[in-house]
Amino acid sequence: MTPSVAILATADTKGQEIAFLRDQITAQGVTAQVFDFGVMGDPKIAVDVSADQIARAGGTDLASLRRDGKREEASAAMSVGMTKLLLERLAQSQLQGVIGLGGTQGTAAIARVMQALPYGVPKVMFSTMASGDTSGYVGIRDVTMMFSVSDILGLNPFSRAMLTNAAGAIAGMAKAGADLNFQSDRPVIGMTNLGVLTQGTMRAIELLSDKGYEVIVFHAVGSGGAAMEAMMREGVISAVFDYGLGELADQMFGGIRACDDTRLTVAAELGLPQVIVPGGIDHLGILLDEPNTVPGQYADRPYAFHNPVIFVPRTTAKESQQMMTELGRRATQAKHTSFLLPMKGGSAYSVEGGPLRDIEADRALFAAAHEALSGIGPVIEVDAAAEDAAFIESAVDTLIANIEAAGK
Repeated sequence: MTPSVAILATADTKGQEIAFLRDQITAQGVTAQVFDFGVMGDPKIAVDVSADQIARAGGTDLASLRRDGKREEASAAMSVGMTKLLLERLAQSQLQGVIGLGGTQGTAAIARVMQALPYGVPKVMFSTMASGDTSGYVGIRDVTMMFSVSDILGLNPFSRAMLTNAAGAIAGMAKAGADLNFQSDRPVIGMTNLGVLTQGTMRAIELLSDKGYEVIVFHAVGSGGAAMEAMMREGVISAVFDYGLGELADQMFGGIRACDDTRLTVAAELGLPQVIVPGGIDHLGILLDEPNTVPGQYADRPYAFHNPVIFVPRTTAKESQQMMTELGRRATQAKHTSFLLPMKGGSAYSVEGGPLRDIEADRALFAAAHEALSGIGPVIEVDAAAEDAAFIESAVDTLIANIEAAGK
């Protein structure tokens, strides 16, 4: 079957650019269908799905959107309509990829659509906004952002080259035919990780694989934890090794890895078996305006530099207590859950000889963990650091026991 991709763009303002992109995609053996979400003007080229069709799928019609003339409302309606139509085609195996062309308004509208599409569906956003902070456009989905460099306004030697590359990207992805069925014949465990826990994560993957499990690892920097929990809801992940909780520390105390308020609630809500480790909450991640400088409010704490622009001050005893209280609040409904405490350090930073070693803060954390968490599940002290083989072996054995208990 010839793969098919959707081109999402405003055909009233980007007609020749869309036509060129369509021709380049078609030349690579992939069918390209144009979805026109331009509201205010008529398309300059033939399209496959009209703006009115999209508007009606979004619960309105093009005439109403034009009459009202409100960009925000029109954009929202068109995003809803595009999402509905694309999901229908995906369900019928009539769509193998999506590419969007957009500036400020178009990128925001198309990004909303792409974020609603399943993981694994190829998504390329060719955009004037794909430089700088693109987190608002990508969210926690597998959106590929491609910077157009020049404005998407007219064809010239440069824009033709960029559009040809964009066509190659989406055509190649569509033809690759990735298997979008993420179900496995082995149980799949979601695991969070931080750079200061990587050795432990690698050991856990090895042990779990030997026991017949597969592991999907998520970088716990805000988006990672959210993506893991999205996959829990989608049924991809059936158990959790929550090893890196730096997202919670940064949300509560102003770091760059901050999660949102749903973090650590989803596994509890779904009743998934899990092991939770306060790994990586021994420090905050602070983005510096000036490299290798120490912000004044942290000067009296142990600190290190994760890299020249990420400063990592130690969390205090009081902050540690507050984090355990908050963890208990979020995980209060959890079932088949155990909490493992690495008594010799929660990351490579806070082991003996590490730059963030603070025995008093660790003791406060461990005491608060017992108080806040013992009513939810076992709080297990392990006389090892978080990356030590003994700790990982204990965590893996505990998780497997929880999985087996949940299956009874």
